[in-house]
Amino acid sequence: MSSYTIDDLRKDVAEGRIDTVLACQVDMQGRLMGKRFQAEYFVESAWKETHSCNYLIATDMEMETVSGYKATSWEKGYGDYTMKPDLATLHRIPWLEGTALVLCDVLDHHTHEEVAHSPRAILKKQVKRLEDMGMKAYMASELEFFLFDQSYETAQASGYRNLKLASAYNEDYHIFQTTKEEEVMRAIRTGLQGAGIPVENSKGEASAGQEEINVRYADALAMADRHAIIKNGCKEIAWSKGKAITFLAKWNYNAAGSSSHIHQSLWSLEEKPLFFDHTGKYGMSPLMHNYVAGLLSHASEITYFLAPYINSYKRFMAGTFAPTKAIWSKDNRTAGYRLCGEETKGIRIECRVGGSDLNPYLAFAALLAAGIDGIENKLELEAPFVGDAYGGKDIREIPRTLRAATAAMTESAMLRKAFGDDVIDHYTRAGEWEQEEYDRRITDWEVARGFERA
Repeated sequence: MSSYTIDDLRKDVAEGRIDTVLACQVDMQGRLMGKRFQAEYFVESAWKETHSCNYLIATDMEMETVSGYKATSWEKGYGDYTMKPDLATLHRIPWLEGTALVLCDVLDHHTHEEVAHSPRAILKKQVKRLEDMGMKAYMASELEFFLFDQSYETAQASGYRNLKLASAYNEDYHIFQTTKEEEVMRAIRTGLQGAGIPVENSKGEASAGQEEINVRYADALAMADRHAIIKNGCKEIAWSKGKAITFLAKWNYNAAGSSSHIHQSLWSLEEKPLFFDHTGKYGMSPLMHNYVAGLLSHASEITYFLAPYINSYKRFMAGTFAPTKAIWSKDNRTAGYRLCGEETKGIRIECRVGGSDLNPYLAFAALLAAGIDGIENKLELEAPFVGDAYGGKDIREIPRTLRAATAAMTESAMLRKAFGDDVIDHYTRAGEWEQEEYDRRITDWEVARGFERA
C-alpha cells in the first residue's frame, strides 16, 4: 500500500505540484494501459471511475484484435470496461514532471463486478482464498534486464542489429563497471524510492550489460503492483536518458537470459511466519512442505504463466543459471525451486522458472494456486535434489516449448478450479495465438542458414 493518499494528491494539485494523473490498468502482457488525466479533473470525479475499451485484455503484444475470445469480439462490438482506481496504489512519479499514477481494477461496465480474466482480479481471487484460510502471502520478484547505450528509436531504426550494450564484459557484482552505468541505475533506484517503492539494491548481472533491481518484499498484490510500475519506470527512466532497456527473457543467443525470480512465503494474518518451524528439517514447517509439494506437483501446468511467449523458452539452457528442471533443492541455483533462508523466520521458496517477461499478477496467482492445492490436499514433499540439476536424469523437466506449456495449462483441473474455466480458456487462446503468429513467421536464422544452402 502506498503512503501517498488522495488527500496528499489534492493538496499537491491545489498547490501546483501535480498536474497529471495516470490512471492505469494492467493488460495481459503486464503493461500499463490507461489515460493521462488533468489532475484537477481526476481529483474532482475521475478518482471514482473511468472507462476503457474492453479489447485491452484481449490483445497481443502488437495490440491486434485477436479472434477467438469469448469475452470480447467484433460480434460483441468491443464495448467498455469500467476502470476503478484503487487509491491504495496511488504514487507520485518523480521521474515524470508533475505526475502521479494510480492502478485500476477492471470491472464489467454493466454489473460492476470484476472482470474475471483481468490479471489483477485473478491474483486477488487467490489472495482471498488464502485470507479465508487465515493466511497471507509475502512475495518479492527480482527483475533482470539488459541496458543498451542506444535509444529505443535508434535500436528500432537499426532493425535491432549491432546494438551496443552498456558493458563489454560480464558485470556480475562488478562495482567499477556498474559505476559507469550509475547515471541510469541511480535514477532508477532513487526514482522508485521517491515513488514509494522501497528499493534494496541494484547490481550487475551475469552478462555484459545485464542489470538487476531488487525491492523490498510485500504482500502478493502490493508486490505485483510494484513490479508492474517498476518495469514501466525502468523503461521511462532509460528512455529519458537516451538509453534502452529490454526485459526480453532471452535477447541474444550468446547472452544469459533475464529472469524474474519470485520469493514466496506464507504468514498468518497476525504476522506469524507459517513456513518456519525450528524443529523441522532446514526449519521447514509441515505447511511449507505441502505448499512446495503443490508447486512441484503442478509445475508444468503453471509454467505458461511464468513463461508466456515463444522467446521465454529460449532462456531455459543448461549452464546459464536459468533452470531446466522443476525440482527443489537447498540453496542450489541449478534447481527450478530453491530453498532460501533456512533455519530462520525468513525461510522461503524461490521460484527460478519465471523470466523477466512474465506478468506478475498471473505468475503470482498461478504459484499461489498450486501451493494452496498442495496445502488443501496435504501433498507430500519429495526429497530435495542434491547436485547439478542440469545433469540430473529422470527428474521433472520444465516444459521446453510454449506449445507444451499451453497444453498443460489448458488441461489443468487445478487451474480450472482455482481460476475458472472462462479464465483458463481466455489465456489458452492467448497462448495459441502467440504460437500461431510465430509458426507463420520467417526468422533471420532460417534465412541465413538456408538462403544459399537449402
